[in-house]
Amino acid sequence: MTPSEATSSLHGICRNIVERDTQNPEAPLRCTICCDPARDRGILIVVEDIQTLYSLEKSGEFKGLYHVLEGRLSPLEGVNPDKLRIRELLERLGDPEVKEVILATSPTTDGEATALYLSRLIKPMGIRVSRIAFGIPVGLEIEYVDEVTLIRAVEGRHPF
Repeated sequence: MTPSEATSSLHGICRNIVERDTQNPEAPLRCTICCDPARDRGILIVVEDIQTLYSLEKSGEFKGLYHVLEGRLSPLEGVNPDKLRIRELLERLGDPEVKEVILATSPTTDGEATALYLSRLIKPMGIRVSRIAFGIPVGLEIEYVDEVTLIRAVEGRHPF
């Protein structure tokens, strides 16, 4: 499919970018990550944005599924929980197959607040909550971190 034959959209479940085939516009939008049977459906990693998803995917280390929040909590910027895809995340966690959620928000004040908020919502559901490890400098956006650091961060995740 060439770019002229496809239009971009966001996947209804994970919010990854998916392409619609304009030759067959009635075909359902399919996310190649969500549809991959080799993926571990028991682990869900929560990221702020698609750029972070792509950075983690490029590392090749994470083999589970993603959930893109489309932002992070930021009271100063007027971003409250209702403006993020938190309700959709909680709906996904109703699937008994999900055993662990990895919080991969940026190590900024807003990213940490988002991770803490999510942890407090998820833990009572009986799902393991972990946080990516940080060899990542505080204040740096995850999308700018090198591949090796991302691999170590995912491998070194810890309960949160």
